Amino acid sequence: MEDNLGTVTIAPQVLLAIVRMATLSVPGVERMAPGPFATVAKGQGRPTRGEGVQAVILDGAVSVEVNVVVSRASNMRQVGIGIQNEVAQAIEHMLGMPVREVNVNIRDVSPHSPESAEGSWE
Repeated sequence: MEDNLGTVTIAPQVLLAIVRMATLSVPGVERMAPGPFATVAKGQGRPTRGEGVQAVILDGAVSVEVNVVVSRASNMRQVGIGIQNEVAQAIEHMLGMPVREVNVNIRDVSPHSPESAEGSWE
């Protein structure tokens, strides 16, 4: 069997969708957030952006930046670490590409989180 059967091309929007799905699966994430992207694209080629996600592929590795709104009852540090882990695992598993970095920007806290219905901060 021949090793080279052709090419596989994955649309940039597929990478963004994978990042979004992985991010939204983390407990404490309410939604993606609009906002500026600061860290990923500086001097690293052309970014792909959409719905709170920016991704850059450079030298075969992926760098990602996400903007999120979290629930007010969540531990923001734990949510951020959870996003980093979930996004990295999803990219490595689904795309077979190494991840250089996953930067998380918590842009807001949702005042209408289900956890906040009782009005306590606990």
